[in-house]
Amino acid sequence: MILSQILHNIDHEILQGSDCEIKNLTIDSRQVVSGSMFFCIRGLNVDGHNFIDDVAKSGAVCIMIDRDDLKNFPPFITVVKVKDVRTALAFCSSNFFDNPAENMNLIGVTGTNGKTSTTYFIETILRKFNHNVGIIGTIDSKVNGEHVNIFYATTTTPDAIELQKILAYMNEKEVDDVVMEVSSHSLALHKVDSLKFKIAIFTNLSQDHLDFHKNMQDYLYAKSLLFKSCEIGIINADDAASDYIQQNSQCKFVSYGIENLDSDIRAENIICQNDSVSFDVNINGQKENFYVPIPGKFTVYNALCAICCAKCLQIPVEIIKNALKKMKNVPGRMQRVPSKKFNIIVDYAHSPDSLENVLKFVRQFTRGLLILVFGCGGDRDKLKRPIMGEIASRLADFCIITSDNPRTESPLQIISEIEKGMTNSSYEKIEDRFLAIKKAIEITNSDDTILIAGKGHENYQIFADRTIHFDDVEVASEILNGR
Repeated sequence: MILSQILHNIDHEILQGSDCEIKNLTIDSRQVVSGSMFFCIRGLNVDGHNFIDDVAKSGAVCIMIDRDDLKNFPPFITVVKVKDVRTALAFCSSNFFDNPAENMNLIGVTGTNGKTSTTYFIETILRKFNHNVGIIGTIDSKVNGEHVNIFYATTTTPDAIELQKILAYMNEKEVDDVVMEVSSHSLALHKVDSLKFKIAIFTNLSQDHLDFHKNMQDYLYAKSLLFKSCEIGIINADDAASDYIQQNSQCKFVSYGIENLDSDIRAENIICQNDSVSFDVNINGQKENFYVPIPGKFTVYNALCAICCAKCLQIPVEIIKNALKKMKNVPGRMQRVPSKKFNIIVDYAHSPDSLENVLKFVRQFTRGLLILVFGCGGDRDKLKRPIMGEIASRLADFCIITSDNPRTESPLQIISEIEKGMTNSSYEKIEDRFLAIKKAIEITNSDDTILIAGKGHENYQIFADRTIHFDDVEVASEILNGR
C-alpha cells in the first residue's frame, strides 16, 4: 500500500523522503524487513526512537516519530512526524488493512473481572441467532469457534497492527459481530482509537493493574474511554463506578444488576446450585426464567450482561434462553478437574475481588476443608499482594502460597509480600507450583475442595530467564493419575 493511503485523514508532516510503497507495519525493530514502516513507540521500558538506525539497516523504508529533538536521519528513508505515534498507529493500521471493522458490529467489554466469560456468553447467544461471530480476548481469537492463527503477545487486547489484521481476517470470513475484551491498558495506550463500537460494556471495577495506572481513579478513567466511541453503553448498576462512566459519556445507556432496583434488566428469585444458576428477569412486562449450567453469583451477572446486550441487538428472548441453557464452562473459569475423590477447581481469579468471590462461592458446596493454592504475578501490581493474602487466610481453611508468573521478580520475594497479609498461621509456602499442587492433593480428604487460583486457562509459566509449559488442569490431572 502507498504511504499516502496509510496516512489518510491523519495529521502529519513529512520531514524527509516522499511517498513510497509499504509492505508491512511493525512496532518491533526485530521484525523489520525490506519495505517495512516502523513506528517509534515510546514504551514503558524501551523507546523505539532509539532503533532508527537499526531499522534502516534492516530495510525499513519509512519511520514514524513524535519526538522534536531528532535530526540527521539515515538517508533513503521517509520520516513522518505526528503528534503522538500511538494514536496515529491505530488509524494507520486500520487504513493499511482497508478499515475492516466498518462492515461489522463491534461489541467491546471492559471491567476488572468477568470480561472473558461475558464475551463467551454473548458469542454463544449470537451464534444461536445464526450470526457469524468473531471473538478476541484473553484466551484466544476465534471465528465461529475456530481458532484464528494470528499471534498476539499482549494478554487481553492485541496491539493495533495485530488487532486490525485479525479484524481483516474476520471480515474475509464474513463475520457479522465481533465481541472483544478491551483492557484498560489498550484504552490508555490508544490501541482501539480507530474503532467505533456499536455496544460498549462495563462489568465492574476493583483493585488491579496499579503497576500501570497511577491510582484507581486513573484506572476508572481508562475504562471510561471505551464509552466515548459507542452507540450504546451497558453498565453494571450494582457497581458504583458505573455512575462515573454514565456521567462522563454521551451514549445511550442500559443497565443490569441484582441489588439495584432501578436496573433495566434485573435478576430476581435467584437459585444457585453447585452446577448451575437460575433466575427471573422482567422483560417487556413479562417474567422470563433463565437457566445457566455454570455455578456462581458471578454467572448471574455475566448472563444478565449478555441478556442486556442481546436485547439491544433485538434478539428474541427464546433464542437468548435456549443459548444460555447450552452454555459451557469457559476454560480456566471455575473449571473442574475430573476426580472421583474430591473437588478440584481451577480458576483465573488473580485480583482481590475475583479471589474473594470465588472463595465465597466454593465455600457454599464444600463440606470439608477449603484448600487454596495461589500466588501473585511478578512485575504487576504489588499493592494487591498482601490484600490477597488477607482474603485467602480469611476465607480458606488452609493456603499454600506459591509462584504464579514471577517474571523478572524473585518468587520468594513475591510470596513474602503475600505473606504479610496472612492473618492466621494455617498456610505453607512452596515456591514450586507443581509441588504446591501436589502437596494440596496429598493432604486433601473426600469432603474437601482444592481451589487452584491465578492462572486459569494459561498453559505457561513465565520466569526471568525462560517460559515453560505449565497448565494447572494438566498438572493436577497428572498428579491424580499417578497418586
